[in-house]
Amino acid sequence: MHHGDRPDGSLNTLPLGSLYAHLAQSGLVRRLLELAHEEDLGAPARGSEVPAASGDVTTWACIPAWKQGVGQVVARKGGVVSGLAVVPEMMRLFAPGCSFEAQASDGDEVGHEAVLGVLRGPLDEILELERTLLNLLGRLGGVATLTRTYARAIPAGSRARLFDTRKTTPGLRVLEKYAVRCGGGYCHRIGLHDAMLIKDNHLAGIGVAALAAFVGETATRARRERSLAFVEVEVDTLEQLTALLTLPAGVIDMVLLDNMNAGQLREAVAMRDSAGSAIELECSGGVTLATLPELAGTGVDRISVGALTHSAISLDVALDVTEVAG
Repeated sequence: MHHGDRPDGSLNTLPLGSLYAHLAQSGLVRRLLELAHEEDLGAPARGSEVPAASGDVTTWACIPAWKQGVGQVVARKGGVVSGLAVVPEMMRLFAPGCSFEAQASDGDEVGHEAVLGVLRGPLDEILELERTLLNLLGRLGGVATLTRTYARAIPAGSRARLFDTRKTTPGLRVLEKYAVRCGGGYCHRIGLHDAMLIKDNHLAGIGVAALAAFVGETATRARRERSLAFVEVEVDTLEQLTALLTLPAGVIDMVLLDNMNAGQLREAVAMRDSAGSAIELECSGGVTLATLPELAGTGVDRISVGALTHSAISLDVALDVTEVAG
């Protein structure tokens, strides 16, 4: 494998629309939205003669069912849009009588007070959809916006690409990874099931002398039994990297260099190149906007940043509703 052939599976080559469809086909987005519907509007009665306390009681009391409304989804502050792809599925659950006209696209960078889309339909449905819609667009927009900031900090001409991690909000992973792609980053493995990443805890008690044999055996067994996007091994010393570079081509795809400084990373790249290896090198651990340019300049292929998802601040998104005659 040449360095231009990326061992990421297909996720990072798909356009955003196809990526969302691929991630949503797992059913995880639908299940997330069903949970969001139940936590906000209450659970329906289950096997009881007593009606459950469900629905938007305030809207029920204040808004006649015949009233129609128009709602503009507005970004109060500028940022990168993400989550509009989820709106049709959300409306099927929360607002089946409404229509939505998008005025932006996921991945767009918009300014202050930009209108992202317009909702039309029964006013009660618009109000029942409002909070879940804004929560999701805000969260995903925040991830996409932070990702764009990090991606821009990588110097032009660098071979390094920016990747996310599994440090995601439980239940939101596929959407947060979609948001990373909207911001210009790339998806690491989706979960524990689709790729092999042998980390320090998997290697506990295994010394450098036994490392290559252990990794070779376990990677070969995993590839034989499963279809994997890639096989990667985490190391925290250059001695471990030296051992892994003795493996035959194709046994592993990547080595993750954990918490190494720029000098160590440059040395690791030189070791890989002098060995004539096609293994990609990824740095991770404590990466910040301040350190990112120097790390990218070391020659590593990948930089993974947990902060893209665990430290993103939600984009400020609001719904401005105007009642119209019903």
